[in-house]
Amino acid sequence: MLSWIPQIIAVTALNLRTLGQRLGSSLVAMVGIAGVVVVLVAVLSIAEGFQQTLAGTGSDDTAIVMRGGSTSEMTSGLGLEDTRVIADAPGVQRITSESGGTSVPAASAELFVIINLPKISTGSDANVPLRGVGPEAFTVRPDVQIVAGRNFEPGRNEIIAGEGASQQFAGLVPGNTLRLGQAEWKVVGIFSSGGTVADSELWTDARVLQPAYRRGNTFQSVYAKLSSADAFQEFKDSLTTDPRLNVEVQRESDYYAGQSETLSLLIRVLGWLIATFMGLGAVIAALITMYSAVAARRREIATLRALGFKSVPVIVSVLTEALLLALVGGCIGAAAAYLVFNGYQAATLNWQTFSQVTFAFAVTPPLVVQGILYALILGFFGGLLPAIKAARMPIAMALREA
Repeated sequence: MLSWIPQIIAVTALNLRTLGQRLGSSLVAMVGIAGVVVVLVAVLSIAEGFQQTLAGTGSDDTAIVMRGGSTSEMTSGLGLEDTRVIADAPGVQRITSESGGTSVPAASAELFVIINLPKISTGSDANVPLRGVGPEAFTVRPDVQIVAGRNFEPGRNEIIAGEGASQQFAGLVPGNTLRLGQAEWKVVGIFSSGGTVADSELWTDARVLQPAYRRGNTFQSVYAKLSSADAFQEFKDSLTTDPRLNVEVQRESDYYAGQSETLSLLIRVLGWLIATFMGLGAVIAALITMYSAVAARRREIATLRALGFKSVPVIVSVLTEALLLALVGGCIGAAAAYLVFNGYQAATLNWQTFSQVTFAFAVTPPLVVQGILYALILGFFGGLLPAIKAARMPIAMALREA
């Protein structure tokens, strides 16, 4: 084995020195592989960005309570008395009221409805979540801050829009008026939650939203800020064993992380299917390139074999060239995907709530590594058959044909 190493180095070095003579065909292989990597990384970055947005929403010391058996807020329903029982459960953080006299539970009873707004990019209607909240919502979600305009006033038909929603859907500009349901609503502000799913939503006063959408005195969920993350089990046990209630209790972080799983898996499967079919084309391009390289160097290869060089160094030299071209193509593709797609703002449908979620594409280091490794796999299979052909080339025939 050790005796092959100098031969491998010598043949590989000779092979790489002649790359410039085959620049055209080499570029075809590199561009093909780069294209595959761009598409693969770009598609996977959609799933990564969507998952980061939902998984990054919420915290372990915040719980969401819905009706038992509900998979999302859309399928939940809670009465007013239910929300009061939930707010008074042990483990809920108590805060001083605005009047400064009494302490009140940090629990927000919320309403969740879907409205239609046109997308800025396409003009087509999209399902946008409109959330009815009270003052407690800002205590439960301390990251929510008004960044333009002002907050809505209780009792008025006023809306504040998440930063992501304002960038994706038409009409969400402070001062603009929207016709929703049977009433007109004025957009008075823009808020930011630091890139969480709340940035995809519109917020208004729950007490105004209830009659506007004929929801009576009902809500769909309660978000409760707990005294600590460790208080979750006590809080959950007290509610699930209470005979007055039939509820589902989850940590907020677990709830949103679970919502991302279905769509993220679908996007990843789709991305790899596309990359597989495109990869077949890239492998064919690499095969043509390496077969051309072997044909152009058949006299050199035959001469080396006549001088005593083994088959393995010849195979390694051809594979090295194929892997080098794939590596360069993969790096170019990964870099292009990062420059073009990383941070790109988009919106997609959350299949759990059937509403739009705004998010940013995330081209992460693991995705870049996956793309480059896939490029190397394509390069290996693109160079394997030409390498074997070069090693099996009859020496006498190759010298005569050359």
